[in-house]
Amino acid sequence: MSTGTLYTVSAPSGAGKTSLVEALVHGDAQLSASVSHTTRPMRPGEQDGVNYHFVTQAAFQAMLSHDAFLEHAQVFGNYYGTSRQWVEEQLQAGMDVILEIDWQGAEQIKRLRPASVAIFILPPSREALLQRLTKRGQDDASVIERRMAQAKDEISHYAQADYIVINDNFDTALGELQTLLASQRLRAVAQVERWQSLLNDLLS
Repeated sequence: MSTGTLYTVSAPSGAGKTSLVEALVHGDAQLSASVSHTTRPMRPGEQDGVNYHFVTQAAFQAMLSHDAFLEHAQVFGNYYGTSRQWVEEQLQAGMDVILEIDWQGAEQIKRLRPASVAIFILPPSREALLQRLTKRGQDDASVIERRMAQAKDEISHYAQADYIVINDNFDTALGELQTLLASQRLRAVAQVERWQSLLNDLLS
């Protein structure tokens, strides 16, 4: 059985990465999305174990001390981490895994796994980003201002990605992500691993 590919998707808050990743996973039986552990409070409509594994600071630190995270980062005062065991199990089972994480986490993953594929999602403009953050209705003006400032720092790390997708039109951006995954699966090294028995037969 061939091993899966690990993808990271990073973007400033409001760029639409969560909606894109959800749609991508929903339409691809070979792709799993990691559910991160976080210490941040649960937002309205979120479910534990679905959106995140919501844990206390003490529980997160305990997991950290046991090297349970493939990557972790602190964002807006809250901690986020990806389960090392879950990712390894999925990849070994032949599933592709996609991690929706910030640039710090993506950087850690790239150091640990150079073969991982880093994707960066960008909004079509600064104005569009501000409009999306405002329309969510979850944050007050001061929080939105802070998120816009954070977005500039996040976007400055775009050059670390292997691929960049501009989320202007949702369907177009989703199509580009689907094409990206398809092209990775057709790479010779992946196809040889997947179809070794066929190649052996054809060459016998």
